[in-house]
Order: sequence, then structure tokens, then C-alpha cells
Amino acid sequence: MANELSNRFSDLMEGSDAFFNNLGRSFFNFDDSELKMRSDVEETPKSYRLLIDLPGVDKKDMQLDYRNDILTVAAKRDSFSDQSDAAGNLLASERSYGRVSRQYRFPDVERDKITAKYEAGVLTVTLPKKKDAVATANKIEIE
Repeated sequence: MANELSNRFSDLMEGSDAFFNNLGRSFFNFDDSELKMRSDVEETPKSYRLLIDLPGVDKKDMQLDYRNDILTVAAKRDSFSDQSDAAGNLLASERSYGRVSRQYRFPDVERDKITAKYEAGVLTVTLPKKKDAVATANKIEIE
């Protein structure tokens, strides 16, 4: 299971040529990572716990759905009003807005007992495992 969880974070290697992908962008708005969901996944013998940073997102603008062993988390943040003065003197604007979603695979979950809590910009989702779910290794013989 730990391997599956670590594979979910393989997107860390995406964009290894980030420097070249960002040429021509504004100096101050160099990184668009604000639109990505940064998360931690914990596993205990009884449950999974997912912590997702969603700063500035209103709880009413989040959606959670668990179906076919897949948890889908979607959120949106509305645009901000223009903060520049009458002459258009806004030096930098790093706040982002838009829609973002991400999927996580959690097998053998008690779907009716999933809970979610949003506090201080962090969404915490707890997914209790089914009681009869037992982690087993699949040993493969090499010929």
C-alpha cells in the first residue's frame, strides 16, 4: 500500500524543465503551483487520512465524492477584484483563482463512515477501512 501512496505523488517529477516552460512569464508570477492540491496521505491499520491545503477556498465551494474506490476532491476559488490604483500600479499579483480537482485511490473503505472537516485552510478527510480488509502481499515466483 505504501508503494501505491508514493506513486500518487509521482507528479513531483512532472515539469522537470520548469525553467524553460516558464520563459516569457511575468517575473513575479513565476510559479502556478497555487492551483495544485498539495496533500499528505496517512495510513493506519484502521483508516486513511488525507490532508489537503486549500487556503482561501470557501467550504461551500468544495465537493467530495467517493465512488469505485476513488475519492474525488474538487474546489474552486472565485476571482479577486482588481487591486491596482487608478494608474494601474499593481506590482505583483500572486493570488490565484479557478477550479482544481484531484483523485485518490483508497480501496476497501467504509463509504458511509467517511468524514471531512475544513479548518484553517486545510481539508481533512478520514476514510475508515472495512473491517474485513486485510493487507496481503502477492508474492510472485520468478522462473
